[in-house]
Amino acid sequence: MNLIGEHTDYNDGFVLPCAISKQTMVAVRGRQDGIFRIVSADLKNASVEFTVDDASRPGSEAPWSNYVRGMIDGLLKEGAVLKGADIAIMGDMPRGTGLSSSAALEMASGLALAALGGQSDIDRTLLAKLGQRTEHDFAGCNCGIMDQLVSASAVEGAALLIDCRTLETRSVPIPDDWAVMIVQSGIERGLVDGEYNERRAQCETAAQQLGVAALRDVAALPLDCGLEGVTHRRARHVVSENARTLAAADALAKGDLVQLGEHMRASHASMRDDFEVSLPLIDQLQTMLVQCIGEAGGARLTGGGFGGAVVAIMPEAMVEHVEKEILRAYRTPQIQPPLILIERPCEGAGLL
Repeated sequence: MNLIGEHTDYNDGFVLPCAISKQTMVAVRGRQDGIFRIVSADLKNASVEFTVDDASRPGSEAPWSNYVRGMIDGLLKEGAVLKGADIAIMGDMPRGTGLSSSAALEMASGLALAALGGQSDIDRTLLAKLGQRTEHDFAGCNCGIMDQLVSASAVEGAALLIDCRTLETRSVPIPDDWAVMIVQSGIERGLVDGEYNERRAQCETAAQQLGVAALRDVAALPLDCGLEGVTHRRARHVVSENARTLAAADALAKGDLVQLGEHMRASHASMRDDFEVSLPLIDQLQTMLVQCIGEAGGARLTGGGFGGAVVAIMPEAMVEHVEKEILRAYRTPQIQPPLILIERPCEGAGLL
């Protein structure tokens, strides 16, 4: 779950996510016949089989299985000894809600299969890179590496400031008396329908016109920068979001919840107006949370946008009141109360 720093990762920028308690669990058992069989308990025991030779390309059936197939292919290319496996998947991770369910599946299956293939000590950054490659080549989503890297490397009790160019990370503790609230909008998002990839292409166009390798290299965007219209707005979001993310990490390190909340609110406004990935119902939910919390914290759309969840940070003492007000005032498109999660930062993927 990302606290701040949205659509900055594939622009070589900065992000500040943390892992939460919702999880995907994967059990593996080796086979010697070159067959991989995957069963998902979360999808009514849906299953798919393919050979080791077929693991090098996405399958048209059971698209959910391509996240595992891509990890198998990547591990084989990294030297893992995998001659087939039975793979069972289950968990309590909501899908399509902006909480990186695909990254959780990639990191859990990748870590389990790496151990099965003799690489239980696989480098977590490499594992994240394999997950990102899976998204690109097997799922058709040209995402950055944030979701995979925090899912693989998160530290309990802390957010993870990630430099998406160098992949260097720094843990930033979240005070014990602060609470992270995640409110599901009820709008399931899908990032491989073109909008996400279109935003990335627009950012690449802006960087090219500015003569830089990535928008990360732009410290500020002057009015006479030469960009116009949509391209200018997309670049303005990324440049300002990078600055906000670094400032938010500093505020978190100092325990300054008021300043952190200000950066979160500004981030949401930028995602709404400049990057245009929010929706009216998401904006309504974010406004409700801000009104409940006041200046004692903040709230913003989290994830790639076009649905998903709003994340809020507040003093733990405010949780009961805020939760009660949101359940009273907000309804999903299905006219249902929203799912609300109260979280503390957790450790990333691990072997059991």
